[in-house]
Amino acid sequence: MIKQSIRRRIVSIAAGLIILMMATSVLSMVMVGRLGHLLDELTERYSPANEHLMRINLLSLQRALALRRAVIAKMQEPPDEAGYMARKQQYDAKNVEVEHETQAARELINAIIADTSTPSDNAALARIESRIDGLINDGRGLLNQETRELLAFLDVRDFASVRDRLSRIDALRDELNQKIDALRQEMLKVSDGAILTIRAEQSRAVLVSAIATLLAAVLGLIFANLVSGGIIRSVRQLLEGTRAVEAGHLDQSIDVATRDEIGELAAAFNRMVVQLRANQRVKETFGKYIDPRVVEGLIDRPNLTAAEGQRRLMTVLFCDLRGFTSLSEGLVPQGLVKVMNRYFSLMSEPIRTNRGIIDKYIGDGIMAYWGPPFVDEADHARLACLATVEMIERIETLRREIPDLLGVRGTPMEKCDLRIGVATGEALVGSIGSDIMMSYTVMGDVVNLASRLEGANKVYGTRNLVCERTIAAAGTALEFREIDRIVVAGQTRPEAVFEVLGRNGELAPEQLASRDLYQEGLAAYRERRWDDALRALKGALEVMPGDGPALGLLGRIESLKANPPSKDWDGSWRLEK
Repeated sequence: MIKQSIRRRIVSIAAGLIILMMATSVLSMVMVGRLGHLLDELTERYSPANEHLMRINLLSLQRALALRRAVIAKMQEPPDEAGYMARKQQYDAKNVEVEHETQAARELINAIIADTSTPSDNAALARIESRIDGLINDGRGLLNQETRELLAFLDVRDFASVRDRLSRIDALRDELNQKIDALRQEMLKVSDGAILTIRAEQSRAVLVSAIATLLAAVLGLIFANLVSGGIIRSVRQLLEGTRAVEAGHLDQSIDVATRDEIGELAAAFNRMVVQLRANQRVKETFGKYIDPRVVEGLIDRPNLTAAEGQRRLMTVLFCDLRGFTSLSEGLVPQGLVKVMNRYFSLMSEPIRTNRGIIDKYIGDGIMAYWGPPFVDEADHARLACLATVEMIERIETLRREIPDLLGVRGTPMEKCDLRIGVATGEALVGSIGSDIMMSYTVMGDVVNLASRLEGANKVYGTRNLVCERTIAAAGTALEFREIDRIVVAGQTRPEAVFEVLGRNGELAPEQLASRDLYQEGLAAYRERRWDDALRALKGALEVMPGDGPALGLLGRIESLKANPPSKDWDGSWRLEK
């Protein structure tokens, strides 16, 4: 019964509000329609009627001007007969226009009088209409008669009589214009009355709409208060509990005091909090072993299996600590753990900061990847390269901190360095493993290529090597240089490899000069111009002494000069290890 009662009351409130809204809407539509009709009459009848009366005055002045010009043309010596006829035709045309404007004004005024759906001062309008007819007919009759006599005197060149008639015509015209102005003033008063009527209708519409809206609001508040009075306490408890959970306090619970919908909601809330506490414990525990974003995905989809893996474009990074073997040989286990933990902390942070997923730690190596659903496909290559730059920047920090961690000052750490390989390509992504243990990871040729590139740093004396596809997707945020075209172990297709030099705009002048000279030497090397290649590479070493790729390529060129390659040699180099 309680459930039905709550539902019935809510439905009643909704139905009552809908009825009030419909009534208010219909009333507003009727009143708006009436206002629109009044506005239409004002814009389509009153205003045009005033404009016609105003144009009658203007046409009267234009007729007087045409008549004077005709008289002037006729009084010239010799008379300008062509000009006289043109001005007279213009005078006659304006006369016709006056008749048209007069008829149009009368028709509009009669239309207003005939429309019984709008309030108007029909008596005043009827007086205006009758006076228009009388004034125009009588006034124009006198003017036309005087004009005919003026033209007759003009034809016989009785200029004295012409001037007399012209003065009388001007006086009659001025009198007619004054009467027409008086009619216009009366018409404007009637128009102002129509405007006042519209404003009154508008005010009434606003008042009625406000009253109806206020009534609907008051009734809605009354009904809502009646329904909410019995359930507000439970709702407030739910709200307070929800806010506490939102703030991270998962120790909240709500007393279930009723068996209605609110009681069921409170019980569901308590169950949700219990589940959230369990999930939080899982995330806190496994977040230290698996990236939290992967943990969240596995919690949301606990039945994720290898069959649900997907092939996606990913960027994979392998990082290895050079000199780790010689360093670890002289360390006790406790010291080794300190060093490795600090090393992993320093190198993992750039990966996390640049939204990468740390897949696993392999000895002193790190495997990480970027790609959907954690990073957009357009961004993951660039983020991986940025992480590479930041990891290399942190190697000096690691070198400084290792002696302090071991408690041995003055320990030479120059041999401690990084080797990083980055590759972009299609990979299988998903939970992969057995029935008893699984790992959310990536597999495929791109993983093997990234691992091979990390090892290839030994050959070139570099800290990082990046495949061509990564460079193409990384955009202009970083500076690169092409190192070589190689065939890594386990593959047959040559792969152009690059070195990330730094962020765009941050390279020193000597780095830029060394890069350009190296690129010049590499191009000459591929074209078998050995002397040009040697000259460019030696120039690069003068700018940046000890540059590993330049030194390696110099040694290779010396060997190729002594033992030239075959004619089908394409400039690529095969790495057997």
